[in-house]
Amino acid sequence: MELKKIFATIVNNNNLHARWLNTLSLMENTGARKISASEDPATVTYIILKHAAEEHRHAFYLKKQIEKIEEAVMPTYAPQYLLAATHSKRYLNQLDVDVCRYLKEKLALTGKELRFAAYLLVTYAIEVRADELYPIYQDVLSEANSKINVKSIILEEEGHLEEMINQLQHFSADWQLHASEAVAIETHLFNTWVKAVGEEIESMASMVL
Repeated sequence: MELKKIFATIVNNNNLHARWLNTLSLMENTGARKISASEDPATVTYIILKHAAEEHRHAFYLKKQIEKIEEAVMPTYAPQYLLAATHSKRYLNQLDVDVCRYLKEKLALTGKELRFAAYLLVTYAIEVRADELYPIYQDVLSEANSKINVKSIILEEEGHLEEMINQLQHFSADWQLHASEAVAIETHLFNTWVKAVGEEIESMASMVL
């Protein structure tokens, strides 16, 4: 099922929409925590701190958007409040594992160098994805005249992508090669996740909040 069709189905069902926003919030929060976990206590930079703070804010913002959906209550990230819970919780963790494996094999990185390189490549791949996903979602929201919007997230994610490219250029002369590998890994995981979300919403779409 293509993304726009999935989003249209989600936005037209309050229960699905609330779960979707909660799922996005979970994933933004997971990303923020991973950025913080990659920090070196002595050398953490302004850009890394800024990025972690903005990802945490995105997670909070998406949670707040749920309040605009009538009678929707999604108090936690427990499975019953998410879409494709297992895949949603696995997605970023698996991306991190797979990129770390690639960096160990190709560049023989370890320790803090591995953590920093993984932060760069994982975050780059996620920002490329965010630059595709959020605008499509916003288009569907606008077409449905929804009270919910993610325009502020779109603007910040665009800035994040520029920042990641700048950091990658300083990381390696072959950054595009490594970045393309990270994107390929992410694409496989994303397609698996989207398939799981699509299958779940097809079985839930008839539910009425």
